[in-house]
Amino acid sequence: MSTHTGPATRSGWITFAAVLMTVGGALAVFQGIAGIAKDDVIVATRNYSFSFSTTGWGWIHLILGIVIFLGGLALFGGAVWARVLGVFLAGLSMVANFVWLPHYPVWSIVVIAIDVAIIWALCTGPSRSRS
Repeated sequence: MSTHTGPATRSGWITFAAVLMTVGGALAVFQGIAGIAKDDVIVATRNYSFSFSTTGWGWIHLILGIVIFLGGLALFGGAVWARVLGVFLAGLSMVANFVWLPHYPVWSIVVIAIDVAIIWALCTGPSRSRS
């Protein structure tokens, strides 16, 4: 009975999800830094239900980006817990970008689509087999 959970159990889809998470996490970090450093870089809308300052949004994206980046790195190891964490973080990113829609609608929709691809890739990857 093999208990190996390394690269042999990692499929191309899980590697794809790991790459998307690391790149997406790094981009979210830059997006967060832009929001924190310069409030005038980000468009602020009026009368929006989820109103935060752009600096607040910057911190949210910075922290979420770091966690997603680290989760993507963990996926390269092929651990099952990293797949579960990846699905959770991609879902959290979807919610954050949905709320971010009035500020950057095109970017938010693209990130939501990438998060859907991450969730799909992690849920359809190989399951743990007992051989």
